[in-house]
Amino acid sequence: MRDKETFDTVITSHRGWFDVNIREIIRYRDLILMFVKRNFIANYKQTILGPAWAIVQPLLTTVVFTIVFGRIAHLPTDGVPPFLFYMCGNVAWGYFSGCLTQTATTFTANAGVMGKVYFPRLVMPISSVFSQLIQFGIQFLFLLFFLAYYSFLNNTPYITWGILYLPLLLLNMALLGLGCGVIISSLTTKYRDLTMLIGFGIHLWMYATPVVYTIDMIPEKWRALYLCNPMAITIELFRNMFFGTNTLTAANIAFCWGITLLITLGGILLFNRVEKTFMDTV
Repeated sequence: MRDKETFDTVITSHRGWFDVNIREIIRYRDLILMFVKRNFIANYKQTILGPAWAIVQPLLTTVVFTIVFGRIAHLPTDGVPPFLFYMCGNVAWGYFSGCLTQTATTFTANAGVMGKVYFPRLVMPISSVFSQLIQFGIQFLFLLFFLAYYSFLNNTPYITWGILYLPLLLLNMALLGLGCGVIISSLTTKYRDLTMLIGFGIHLWMYATPVVYTIDMIPEKWRALYLCNPMAITIELFRNMFFGTNTLTAANIAFCWGITLLITLGGILLFNRVEKTFMDTV
């Protein structure tokens, strides 16, 4: 009589909201790296400047912000050179918005792949976060160049020990972008018109975040409500790494992390729930 066959891997459907197999995602880390490489190459394929666009985009945006908000509107920058002030905001916001935008189209953009072969679906949005990290690395080195230039020009060191907290800030932005992105991605499988609002929503969120202005410009009576935006706190902390202009408290930072973790958990649970049936609606 033939012995009963045994299998190392058994594929079953998710049965509950909290049925997320983290160990399986780690086992597919090679696939994550492959998707990271694919995403990065696809972003700059058939372009003249290639990866140089990662530098050109924030540079041009910073120049426009410096002219419009610095020279014309004369918005205060807490004594920081306007160019550095706006570039810091653009680099940090660019990483978050890139994570959100790419993960927000995970289901619709990769439906063809997901419908043919099995792998943990969370691999796709996670790979988007890491591919955006490469672009952030290029922009951050460019930012360091200008920081060094202005430090020499003004004989002022534009960097503090707060830069040691950079990995935590990146983790916060990555988790928040991932959480918001997978929530939108889960909803767009059924409501396609939400994809039309992604770009508009990100622009509105940017102007609700101190990318082009300081938190001090927000009236005191509205500041508590304003700081419910976790990216407002993150951008302020990002600038504080270089200029030491932080006016936030430990409670603000703890609240920021609490909101980020709540959104990330909610997004992953919703994503995990929707992935079982998304091929029927995508």
